[in-house]
Amino acid sequence: MFDGLAALAGVSFRANTSRTAIAPVDRIELSPEARAAGRLTEQEQQEVDELRTRDREVRMHEQAHKAAAGPHGGPISFRFTTGPDGRRYVVEGEVSIDVSSVENDPDATVRKMQQVRAAALAPADPSAADRQVAARAQQVEREARTEQVQQEKDESAEPGAMIDVLA
Repeated sequence: MFDGLAALAGVSFRANTSRTAIAPVDRIELSPEARAAGRLTEQEQQEVDELRTRDREVRMHEQAHKAAAGPHGGPISFRFTTGPDGRRYVVEGEVSIDVSSVENDPDATVRKMQQVRAAALAPADPSAADRQVAARAQQVEREARTEQVQQEKDESAEPGAMIDVLA
C-alpha cells in the first residue's frame, strides 16, 4: 500500500494506517450462502467491520492533513474498495501539499514551512512518509533562516546603514 507523502517533489499525503489485512481493491462478491440468505456470513461481516474501521481511520488522517495545511494543501482524494455488503469503503487517501519556498521572501518561507510541517504531523499517527515531509519542510525552513541571516548581514553592510559616532 502506498505510504503517502513519499514523493517529496510533488508531495502528497497518503494514509499509512494499515493495521489489518483487507481484501484486494477489486470487487468482493457475496458468498453463495450470504446471497441465498440475503445477509453476510460471519467472516464477511468481520471484513465489513474492518473496512469501516479503515475507512474512518483514513478519512480522519487525511482530514487532519487538510485542515492543518490551509492554503498550501490541495483537495483530498481517496481510493475505494467494495466490501462484501456491496458498499464502497475508503482504503487509501491523499492530500497534495506545496513544499516549495516562497521566492525572494525567506520570512514567508519560514512561516509556510512551519505550517507544512504541522500539516505533515497533524494526524494522531503520522506515517514514515509524513515524517519525511516534515523533515523536508524543516530543511527548507533552515535554508530560509540562513537566507534571513545573510540578508540582515547585507543590509547592515550597506553604506546608509552605518551610524557615525563622533568622539
